Amino acid sequence: MLDILRKIVQEVNAAKDLDGALNIIVRRIQRAMKTQVCSVYLFDPKTEHYVLMATEGLNPNAVGEVSLSPSEGVVGKIVDRAEPINLEDATVHPSYHYVMETGEEQFHAFLGVPIIHQRKILGVLVVQQTTRRRFDEGEEAFLVTMSAQLAGVIAHAEVTGGINVGSDTSKVRNDAKFDGVAGAPGVAIGTAIVIAPPADLDAVPDQLSDNIEGELSHFRHALEKVRNDIRVVARSLAQRLKGEDQALFDVYLRMLDDNALAGEVEEVIHQGQWAPGALRQVVQSHVQQFEMMDDPYLRERATDIRDLGRRVLANMQQECASTPVSYPDDTILVAEEITPAMLGEVPTDKLIGLVSILGSGNSHAAILARSMGIPTVMGVVDLPATRIHGKHIILDGYSGRVFANPSTDMRSFYDDILREEQQLSKGLEAIRDLPSVTEDGHVMPLWVNTGLATDVALSLDRGAEGIGLYRTEVPFMIKQFFPSEMEQQISYRKQLEPFAPRVVTMRTLDIGGDKALPYFPIEEENPSLGWRGIRVTLDHPEIFLVQVRAMLLASEGLDNLRIMLPMVSNVMEIDEGVALVNQAHAELIDEGHEIIKPDIGVMVEVPAAAFQVRAFARRVDFISVGSNDLTQYMLAVDRNNPRVAGLYYSYHPSVLQALQFVVSEAHKEHVQVSICGEMAGDPGGALLLMAMGYDVLSMNSTNLPRVKSAVRGVTTKQAAQLLEDVLQKDNPEEIKSLIAEMLHDSGLGRLVRSTVSNAPR
Repeated sequence: MLDILRKIVQEVNAAKDLDGALNIIVRRIQRAMKTQVCSVYLFDPKTEHYVLMATEGLNPNAVGEVSLSPSEGVVGKIVDRAEPINLEDATVHPSYHYVMETGEEQFHAFLGVPIIHQRKILGVLVVQQTTRRRFDEGEEAFLVTMSAQLAGVIAHAEVTGGINVGSDTSKVRNDAKFDGVAGAPGVAIGTAIVIAPPADLDAVPDQLSDNIEGELSHFRHALEKVRNDIRVVARSLAQRLKGEDQALFDVYLRMLDDNALAGEVEEVIHQGQWAPGALRQVVQSHVQQFEMMDDPYLRERATDIRDLGRRVLANMQQECASTPVSYPDDTILVAEEITPAMLGEVPTDKLIGLVSILGSGNSHAAILARSMGIPTVMGVVDLPATRIHGKHIILDGYSGRVFANPSTDMRSFYDDILREEQQLSKGLEAIRDLPSVTEDGHVMPLWVNTGLATDVALSLDRGAEGIGLYRTEVPFMIKQFFPSEMEQQISYRKQLEPFAPRVVTMRTLDIGGDKALPYFPIEEENPSLGWRGIRVTLDHPEIFLVQVRAMLLASEGLDNLRIMLPMVSNVMEIDEGVALVNQAHAELIDEGHEIIKPDIGVMVEVPAAAFQVRAFARRVDFISVGSNDLTQYMLAVDRNNPRVAGLYYSYHPSVLQALQFVVSEAHKEHVQVSICGEMAGDPGGALLLMAMGYDVLSMNSTNLPRVKSAVRGVTTKQAAQLLEDVLQKDNPEEIKSLIAEMLHDSGLGRLVRSTVSNAPR
């Protein structure tokens, strides 16, 4: 059964559209379970009915015509109960609803299971037989397993099946929505330009071409190059291989004959597809056919075909590399994984957005995008990148969503947001040089989070008063080996010098988790709870000491450095870290340098640290809360996982109580408490944190003007009242609404970010 399940899922994944996927499902399940009928009913949001979309065994003319309301028939009962129903004779069930068009009156045995994806019932999968019997437990388990496996495929196909390369736009589904993770704030409306990684057939996008002869020539040239390579290898190994092994090269050459793969690829090119896309379609089709075969030897031939396809593609891509790419003025770059090199290839005046299929909000690309002010969405794993090249899309960097083929209403909605953003930016420029102080005189220092040298100029331009978090791992991430002490010193000086005498807080190397170094891989089953942050650097004091020495040397003569230890979970780590900083400082003094010992602080990012904060405060000069990690650890939600990102609530009552506890406990030891994270950069969140008593708020420079406007627009009494009201709520959505209402009532409604929840449906 597992083998059958695998084969069905493979076939469905390879289907070109939703209809094809559904027909494969009903046909294959009907055969596997040896039933007379298998049908799929899917929910139609327009009619709010469950429509018969595919069947094997019922009247085929009923497909698309028969529909049931959620309260009709046994199908409706399955929807209502959200669980399987197994009946010996469906015709005697109280909920049975006879539909003459289906011809199902002859069938009695009935088993139906709901198709559920992310809590949403997409439809119902049904099998039927003429005999009166209950399906056994094994059959029911198989159908439930099949439904669970296919739910994601159907959800994906439902929104992507109509996104065709052809010119028939009537088949294109408007406003197809894909969820990811917010990487950098902002909205972008533009043209998707898909960049495929080298020799990755599955990532090659579809693309129309009217230059048929040019594409044919491109393909034939690459094909002949591969043929020649195979002949050369065959000749060089002729003396070392047996006759039957030598014949394998002849098999490869025959696969590439005009009557085999090559001929099929050329046929697809003649239909208007560009050469790489045609190659992908043909190779994937053949691979699928071989993988479905029962014979192990024939199944292995799928690997051969895939390898040949990659070789041909690599040659085509190599030839294209010398041809400059033409980017439209509204380029939204889409790739499986955005890299800094990709960003460097696109003219900055044409790049308006980034979409990465993989990656997280903490990836180097996301950090770079925030620094550059480019709206970005990461981890959009369901996005059909091969089908959206050249298509219009909308990127919502606030909610982490992408919309393909936006309707006029959707486009108008986001056009309005863009205009509002532009007007707000102009209005906020006027307060750049004004102090961050409430209407009743409370000063609220606003610092910034940085990671690149370019962040410094942007931060100063937006009125930053200091750096609350400099991510020192960024210079490590862009290298191919650990940077030397001198290289680090130069990088750190570029952060310290422009801000002097204002404070610059440098976090020691924070790798592991979702921040990896290519030359120092950390492979773990659960990286978020693994070897990361201070745990890595304490285990490698040679790395830690070099970094701290570089920081201290960079600060010589400026004296505006603070050093911060990340991911601390116990006092022993603090003691060891402080001892190493003291050691590095003593070494440099002995070497003749005049360096004032900097303040040392720790980050509170895990619950263990939050509840030991008073003990921590006795050992350090300042406390800084990393609200992003603290929130995800408290809620057990990976904020970089799109499947559970909807459960990540910055305003969760437990998170707010923890933040209040941390600042209260730390202040009992008379230690400064700052906070860096998304919450500090949100106008409403900033007001709550100010009311809690945080001494410094640190955020991305892009958000600083908004937060300053919010601080200057309220009194401390208003902020305190907001905090009091919020702490009485137990629902994060209600808290969010309450904050938005307060901002509107205070005349700060323009600072409330529009989200897709307000978008037209």
